[in-house]
Amino acid sequence: MSESVTLSKSGTIAIVEINNPPVNALGQAVRKGLLDKVKEAEADTEVTAIVIIGAGRTFPAGADIKEFGVSMQDPHLPNVIDHIESSTKPVIAALHGTALGGGFEIALGSHYRIALSVPVWACQKFT
Repeated sequence: MSESVTLSKSGTIAIVEINNPPVNALGQAVRKGLLDKVKEAEADTEVTAIVIIGAGRTFPAGADIKEFGVSMQDPHLPNVIDHIESSTKPVIAALHGTALGGGFEIALGSHYRIALSVPVWACQKFT
């Protein structure tokens, strides 16, 4: 099984990609993965900035409905957002598609937001 959150680098930019189809819902594994990868990027002395993107057709679209009605497990989304907001390196949310609920909160907790006029998947066709 592949990770739902991955970290790659392009030069000195860390790219944290959330890949939890179909809408990149923010379940426990995604929240933990996001927190872990942001911490990993912060610890990398070569990284000067962190970009959070959603794979596929959307930025994280909010809570994972599979977890409705069950006890919330750590890390809680507000803690993840607090960590992003207090990062010593600039964090940029690259928005495309929807950014609902918790996804929008992640964007607001980031230092900068960039709204793409075309989805990431369409850009990949031209690179």
